[in-house]
Amino acid sequence: MDHHEDESRGGSETPRKQDNEEAVARLEEMKKSIEAKVTLRQSNLNPERPDSGFLRTLDSSIKRNTAVIKKLKQINEEQREGLMEDLRNVNLSKFVSEAVTSICDAKLRTSDIQAAVQICSLLHQRYKDFSPSLVQGLLKVFFPGKSGEDLDVDKNSKAMKKRSTLKLLLELYFVGVTEDSSIFINIIKDLTSTENLKDRDTTQTNLTLLASFARQGRVFLGLPLSGQETQEEFLKGLSITTDQKKVFRKAFHTYYDGVAELLQSEHASLRQMEHEDVKMFSAKGEPSDDNVSSYEKLRKSYDHLYRNVSSLAEALDMQPPVMPEDGHTTRVTSGEDASSSAAGKDTNALEALWDDEDTRAFYECLPDLRAFVPAVLLGEAEPKANEHSVKTQDQSSELATESDQGQPTQDMAEVSAESGTLQEGKGTEKGKDKEEKDKEKVKDPEKEKGKEKDPEKEKGKEKDAERKGENEKEKLKSLEGANLDALLQRLPGCVSRDLIDQLTVDFCYVNSKLSRKKLVRALFNVPRTSLELLAYYSRMVATLSTCMKDVSSMLLQMLEEEFNFLINKKDQMNIETKIRNIRFIGELCKFRIAPASTVFSCLKACLDDFTHHNIDVACNLLETCGRFLYRSPETAVRMASMLEILMRLKNVKNLDPRHSTLVENAYYLCKPPERSARVSKVRPPLYQYIRKLLFSDLDKSSIEHVLRQLRKLPWSECEAYLLKCFMKVHKGKYGQIHLIASLTAGLSRYHDEFAVAVVDEVLEEIRLGLELNDYGMQQRRIAHMRFLGELYNYEHVDSSVVFETLYWILMFGHDTPEQDVLDPPEDCFRIRMVITLLETCGHYFDRGSSKRKLNRFLMHFQRYILSKGLLPLDVEFDLQDLFAELRPNMIRYSSVEEVNAALIELEENERAVSTDKVNSERPSDTDKLSSRTTSCTISANGQSILNGNEENGSHEDIGGSDTDSGSGTIDQDGHDEEELDEENHDGGVDTEDEDDDGDGPASEEEDEVHVRQKVAEVDPLEVASFEQELRAVMQESMEQRRQELRGRPALNMVIPMNLFEGSTKDHHGRAVGGESGDEDEEAGGNKEVQVKVLVKRGNKQQTKQLYIPRDCSLVQSTKQKEAAEFEEKQDIKRLVLEYNDREEEENNGMGTQTLNWMPGGTSRVTGRGSTWEGSRRGTGSRYRHHHQSGSGLHGRRR
Repeated sequence: MDHHEDESRGGSETPRKQDNEEAVARLEEMKKSIEAKVTLRQSNLNPERPDSGFLRTLDSSIKRNTAVIKKLKQINEEQREGLMEDLRNVNLSKFVSEAVTSICDAKLRTSDIQAAVQICSLLHQRYKDFSPSLVQGLLKVFFPGKSGEDLDVDKNSKAMKKRSTLKLLLELYFVGVTEDSSIFINIIKDLTSTENLKDRDTTQTNLTLLASFARQGRVFLGLPLSGQETQEEFLKGLSITTDQKKVFRKAFHTYYDGVAELLQSEHASLRQMEHEDVKMFSAKGEPSDDNVSSYEKLRKSYDHLYRNVSSLAEALDMQPPVMPEDGHTTRVTSGEDASSSAAGKDTNALEALWDDEDTRAFYECLPDLRAFVPAVLLGEAEPKANEHSVKTQDQSSELATESDQGQPTQDMAEVSAESGTLQEGKGTEKGKDKEEKDKEKVKDPEKEKGKEKDPEKEKGKEKDAERKGENEKEKLKSLEGANLDALLQRLPGCVSRDLIDQLTVDFCYVNSKLSRKKLVRALFNVPRTSLELLAYYSRMVATLSTCMKDVSSMLLQMLEEEFNFLINKKDQMNIETKIRNIRFIGELCKFRIAPASTVFSCLKACLDDFTHHNIDVACNLLETCGRFLYRSPETAVRMASMLEILMRLKNVKNLDPRHSTLVENAYYLCKPPERSARVSKVRPPLYQYIRKLLFSDLDKSSIEHVLRQLRKLPWSECEAYLLKCFMKVHKGKYGQIHLIASLTAGLSRYHDEFAVAVVDEVLEEIRLGLELNDYGMQQRRIAHMRFLGELYNYEHVDSSVVFETLYWILMFGHDTPEQDVLDPPEDCFRIRMVITLLETCGHYFDRGSSKRKLNRFLMHFQRYILSKGLLPLDVEFDLQDLFAELRPNMIRYSSVEEVNAALIELEENERAVSTDKVNSERPSDTDKLSSRTTSCTISANGQSILNGNEENGSHEDIGGSDTDSGSGTIDQDGHDEEELDEENHDGGVDTEDEDDDGDGPASEEEDEVHVRQKVAEVDPLEVASFEQELRAVMQESMEQRRQELRGRPALNMVIPMNLFEGSTKDHHGRAVGGESGDEDEEAGGNKEVQVKVLVKRGNKQQTKQLYIPRDCSLVQSTKQKEAAEFEEKQDIKRLVLEYNDREEEENNGMGTQTLNWMPGGTSRVTGRGSTWEGSRRGTGSRYRHHHQSGSGLHGRRR
């Protein structure tokens, strides 16, 4: 038990170790990062700037410096090393302001901040006036001038720029490039100004900036840091006073309180609008479009504000605000009004809109494209970009009027190229229009000045400009087209949420009006058989519709037009196209792209003409989004009325069974029938513990623990329930049935009645299954067959039970009026039952009478198989595997006649063999001597000396019999009757050790029946006295035997060697033949015994053959004496073996109590037939009980 607890404790410690290792790795990484910052800060606080002489040695050319300054606009981690190397090799002392401007204008991502810090640190250590200029330039992002430069940048880009700039300033402060912490005070005061709360967009932006600052600069707020010990040295160098921390905290908390009040007011407005919509819905059945659009706008604004406020609260280690009644309103929820308006829907008002959390996340949690894609690619920066392009066009036209004739075309080509890159994400069409306008504006000043120039030159330059513009447009168009085609080819493979979300983000990078049209066309043309793609396509449309409204409107318009065309056509064609169309609309409805009014109009059109394909279309629509609409409070009443109309139409119209089933399925899918909650069965704690042990805890490693716990139970109270649980092997794991059988064998040592009851119940269950032949019981019946086989494997039942069950399965119910019900001709389940049982324990029937019995059964089994006709492929394959494993050389017959002939031949052979054995084993046969190879040497006084190998011959006869004990009876049909094991007979002959010598064939039955006896306490004094008496008896017997051997007369002549040919010889020189002589005698009908007499004439010894009558006193006395000697030898051998076994048991003592299933205080069990550990079957060591080391389980057969 302790060992088991240690294992479970060790298993739970594994994930803890992994978590600890991850935490240690994070701390190490943080420590290295802080050490690097400390080193960099020390270098920046005490910079060793080079003198002017060193700077003169560097490259000061304008061309090289200009190239390096341009690179500063594109700082990233990949180019960091190369850019720093370039900065080390140039002299930027005259271009510091330009470098600062480039860094301030750079579009930095979060991953580029560290690279920018490294570059700024390098410039700070080299140029004294760099850091003040950089700080001033970065602060202009937060405090822009009144020049209006920020008007040409959209709000989204400004927010992203502010976020990256704030992170950069914080990092620069941490590494010592700037030491003035007051700049952050000014920034935070500006961001937390209450005046900004009036502008909703500004509030959202400021919330994200403040949350980012609170997470990155927790030291400014005095908040606890993770890994405080590793940051102590780093924080000592930061000059942040306590007053400054108070200022930061006050500003943050004041702003947080203001934003929380704003959130409360917005939530109240949302709730008010919900109530208004409910009232309007109750009055008109549908809210107005203006109310719906305003509600959606307010709901999205509220969601965004709530997420940002929660993020700020988390960064400040505060609890997010909890809204009254509903803290995270994301849709029109079911309040009191909604539930009351939905008449007759009391139970449904409490149901969730979605069945599970994954489904809700799929339809409601859409990715925010603005977080992954720049705003210019989403089309949100288009108006301002147009203004910017107009300004550039005006400036270029002014430059063209002042320049010479060749300059305008070149300048405008550059301007057009720049405008093309700006509008690359907008679409090629807009780029074309702008470039044409550019050319027209360029041509106007050219025409004004062209009056003085040569017209031919003018035309040539115009053509050159046109060619350049066309080439650029073709390149952009081909590149964008190739990318779009590749994306559209990936559409059919997007069968998961992650794949479709990634494709949506990738599409934004090739976004244009033409691209959106192609995408909508590709989505609309989804294959009619690929209905599983509709949900993912709808998710893509819903995600894109947050930024590209035309995608959803175009697709929905196309789907509506297709639906109207198909519904008005009224032909019974293209059913798959109709189903695809209506399911697409239903999926879009669940994403709130298709309004509910559209779905209801489609459903009403189908119900108006409720025939043929319209029934399928209506049912598919209800299966797709009917449950969603029925559970949504705003559409619940209307959906309920539609469902009632549907059922009335179904009852009125005479629908075919398929359509009737479709309508019922759709109705009950939307509106499941009301039924009481399922009441779980209440069991006593003891029963619950038993079920836990058997069905949850039981496995190979815990079987010892389970067995000990079962033994500790109050058996008088729970034995019946234990038996019930043991018989429910079909409810557990199929692979653990052998563990239940092992438990049964283990418990049988202590509760014999329970083990017998288990076997009885298993056999009764098998018979019950044969009597009922219920399809629902098939899994249970297979499990019981496996259980029976495992009980045999653990030597809990005998092979006779297995073979009786096998024949029972084949024959039960046949030749009765109920045969077609109990075993129909096409039913192959009984074959599966036989296969299961033989696969479990059939490999043990490989020798002795069990082998012959299995061979005989397999012949009958083949006849049963052939009676079934053509078998299913899986059954045929299982049969092939079974025969290949058990009898690979057995012939598979193809007809019943062949099987019958083979069975007749087999029975005749067995009858002949059994007759021979009966003749050889009759009492009179034991008195015969062989007529062919038996020789008898008669001494001078007339006594006969038999060869000692006759004993072996007798043993061979015994070993070759069909029974375990060497004796058996044959019925009239020639079939063997299996008797009890030799160990159950006290006076039986023990041939175990003789079989080990290999003299007799290995034909004994390997099965044995153990007679289990309850072990009683034995007095040690009685045991000692018994052993003493036994030794005295043994010693007396051995002394008598020695005296008998000494009293025998010795031979006074030498037996010639030629007499021993074909015979065996013992140490006395006596020779006698085998049983063949008796068989020949029986065949010849003689009543005399042939003997050889040794005669000495002179110095020669001769033999003469004599025939002595069988009833002669010499023959009779010799046979009787030899039989008495043989029986005495066997008795002595048995006593010696039993004595050795007892000594082994005593030597093992208490050490083997657990292995041998011995209760405490006993060291042996009376009678060899009742011991678990000492019994063996078959010949020698082929069949042993293998005990698991350290366990108390009964071993399986090997």
